[in-house]
Amino acid sequence: MNSDNLKNKVVIITGASSGIGKALAISFFKKGAHLSLVARSEQKLADLTDSIISQGGNAIYVVADVSNEVDCKKMIDTTLRKFGYIDILINNAGISMRSLFVDLSLTDFKKIMNVNFYGTVYSTKYALEHILFRKGSIIGISSIAGHKGLPARSAYSASKFAMAGFLESIRIENLKKGLHVLIASPGFTASKIRENAINSHGQTQQSSPRDENKMMTAEEVAEKIVIATIKRKNKLVLTFQGKLLVFLNKIIPSVVDKLVFKSLSKEKNSPF
Repeated sequence: MNSDNLKNKVVIITGASSGIGKALAISFFKKGAHLSLVARSEQKLADLTDSIISQGGNAIYVVADVSNEVDCKKMIDTTLRKFGYIDILINNAGISMRSLFVDLSLTDFKKIMNVNFYGTVYSTKYALEHILFRKGSIIGISSIAGHKGLPARSAYSASKFAMAGFLESIRIENLKKGLHVLIASPGFTASKIRENAINSHGQTQQSSPRDENKMMTAEEVAEKIVIATIKRKNKLVLTFQGKLLVFLNKIIPSVVDKLVFKSLSKEKNSPF
């Protein structure tokens, strides 16, 4: 299967205003897809949409908060009014956190679940029948935290485990209907997600505790996801470190517990 298979496909990308979402928008545009770009930041969405259109692409944007069910229905309805069909839904919108559970408010825990998990549920609910009709794809941008519970990321890990279980159920329910479901786990990626992570005070960190220069770029991650979409893969785990962790966690989980604790405890201003 080659990139021509994406030509004229209608792709919805949530969290499209920055990071992996923005990189995915550019990658799918270069493959000839029509885009419906979704995020909360109207100015960033407008700039990205204008840039794609100025280069000959076909794109619209929808200002929406995926934690709001009504907004999720609106983005599906708006996309259908513009293009008439939907081929691919990419559930990329997400927020992270960095706090011990004992210090994290339940309000912030729910906020992370509402965006990362329920945003996927709402979006998929309203898009599914249309994607099934096209035998298209539903994609969840997960994380290594969706394979291994990470300390000081309890809500984030919970949301990604929940997303994976939900999407896997949807895939198996529709096994004979031609639906493709991809759960992609990028590993550490250079993006704004750590800067915007919620701390124990319910505020964003403002800075990353890790060296972003040593991570995969959002553009590299996006290309891998596009290829996995074309090949209709079910799972994608990126980076050697990520693949190794997932493998070792299956055979020596208690050892991996200690390695993960040691690694994350060395982060700048680690809460443990």
